[in-house]
Amino acid sequence: MEKGNLEIDLQRRLGNMTLEADFSCTAAGITAIFGRSGAGKTSLINMIAGLLRPDRGRISLNGVTLFDSSAGTDIPTERRRLGYVFQEGRLFPHLSVRGNLSYGLKRVPKEERRIDLEEVVALLDIEALLERRPAALSGGEKQRVALGRALLANPKLLLMDEPLAALDQPRKDEILPFIEHLRDEMALPIIYVSHSMQEIVRLADTLVLMSDGRVEAVGSVEDLTSRLDLRPLTGRYEAGAVLATTVAGQDKAFGLTELRFAGGRLKVPYLNLPLGQDLRVRIRARDVSIATEKPENTSILNMIECTVKAISEERSPQVDLQLDAGGAAIWARITTRSCHALGLQPGRKVFALIKSVAIDRQSLGRRDKSTRFLSEDQ
Repeated sequence: MEKGNLEIDLQRRLGNMTLEADFSCTAAGITAIFGRSGAGKTSLINMIAGLLRPDRGRISLNGVTLFDSSAGTDIPTERRRLGYVFQEGRLFPHLSVRGNLSYGLKRVPKEERRIDLEEVVALLDIEALLERRPAALSGGEKQRVALGRALLANPKLLLMDEPLAALDQPRKDEILPFIEHLRDEMALPIIYVSHSMQEIVRLADTLVLMSDGRVEAVGSVEDLTSRLDLRPLTGRYEAGAVLATTVAGQDKAFGLTELRFAGGRLKVPYLNLPLGQDLRVRIRARDVSIATEKPENTSILNMIECTVKAISEERSPQVDLQLDAGGAAIWARITTRSCHALGLQPGRKVFALIKSVAIDRQSLGRRDKSTRFLSEDQ
């Protein structure tokens, strides 16, 4: 699919809040819209879809204007050629899975169909479900069918509004690989709304941060999570650094994988991935301890030499430290007492101590082609 741009400049009054969004991004890969509940995320994608009309502004996708208040342009939802997957499947209860899938396909002229029913069924592994009704499906199965119905509309852009929010972790793990496949193999651009940084790290190419109806920042996941001023928006409790790494070594004897990044190397639990595989790794601030001298006789394998770049100023029993590890940003959360006892201040050389077992597969995401974690015997 040819790459283009999504350009948005919108305003809409929503109760006591005014939603204002003005940004552009590449209509390729996955653009994640992240923010707390009530930030305006769903309202924003509803305006892109044509389900909610802006008070003023403009929406353009790949050079085609979908909405322009000044020109009187407002293309109807069904003609925007966008797919939409909601938080709850919203399947037609009176239709079988096959009927729900066919609904999306029938609305597309034959000459414009790039994907057919058999291809979607195989992609989402739902052949065994075709004759069932939605009431007989699990939550994960419903979302796979909803995703298939959206795909069969042959959309130019897929909108996903917190599609995993209502699922438990096993069901999320079931759906995530299919979303990755759409991004990597089908090259379908996706706008993905979420309040889960775990999903963002695994999936997103571009991150859009929203707060109180406003788009506050747009950029890469690595860049935005490294900024101290955006800490309240990226999530204080689950705050952490996102590092660009590459698989540099394997230690099967001890079940460890070595990842190389700008500031050094990390040892993490074994990943059956090839050398040279690019990975995005999230390290939570609460999993990082600080030492002013390199420890000896310790169980901690990751001791990264860093420089204190900034210290959060809020009055709290805890402080966040922004550390510079050879150009890579690492965050640490320690007590205010420890910060004073160690005499920490910007410019101070320290060691960031990170337990290997604190970095699990939920903290990993791909950076290039789809990252597939293989079983031990593959």
